[in-house]
Amino acid sequence: MEERLPQHIAVIMDGNGRWAKERGLPRSEGHLAGVDAVRALVRECRRKGIAYVTVYAFSKENWQRPETEVNFLFELFLRFIRQELPDLMKEDIRLAFIGDKKDLPFTVRQALDYALKKTAANRSMVFTLAISYSGREEILEAARRAIAAGVSPEQLDETCFRRFLYAPDMPDPDLVVRTSGEERLSNFLLFQSAYAEFYFSPVLWPDFGPDELKKALDSYAGRKRRFGRTSEQIHRQLATEGKGYE
Repeated sequence: MEERLPQHIAVIMDGNGRWAKERGLPRSEGHLAGVDAVRALVRECRRKGIAYVTVYAFSKENWQRPETEVNFLFELFLRFIRQELPDLMKEDIRLAFIGDKKDLPFTVRQALDYALKKTAANRSMVFTLAISYSGREEILEAARRAIAAGVSPEQLDETCFRRFLYAPDMPDPDLVVRTSGEERLSNFLLFQSAYAEFYFSPVLWPDFGPDELKKALDSYAGRKRRFGRTSEQIHRQLATEGKGYE
């Protein structure tokens, strides 16, 4: 049932800590195993021809975790970026980023900026890291940017607003996957996920391998997607009918 693949799959990676706890291991071992799962996800999606993969690597709320865990995670991000860069180049994958970059440690920003520039011309897939990311903050920041740019209320429609998001050229996710049995968005891609399909897996993230991805893709392929009319479409119809808004 995989003939109809999503163009863009977004993943909320959940369960590293529980995976480690179930095995009597420190949380750091769960995060290490989670990195392996990210690597496998990207390779499998590249093999299948999925054009966009976005992973929720670190939320704004994650800054509230213990300092030792946060520091370890950023060391892990740094190592991941450096180690994966050769494969990203080999596989023609462009690395992208969404989030509040100014929050990141200098060494991570430096490595990330280098990888973003190095892979900028790659075209076969876009792999986006959401780090220090908040969907609500992205919407608020987009509104601030629109105001600063002098956009009037009359000019501000969905198409205009999208230009002020972190990644305005990134298509909306067709499929949002969350692991570990949790069934919520947790402040991830709130604007972009308005018409996404959702797949909630009971599997903890480190165990989410190619077989689990296939289940998610099969579920997606078996659905009939429905898109409601946007407010802009309704407005245009009412204007054509001479009704307008009251």
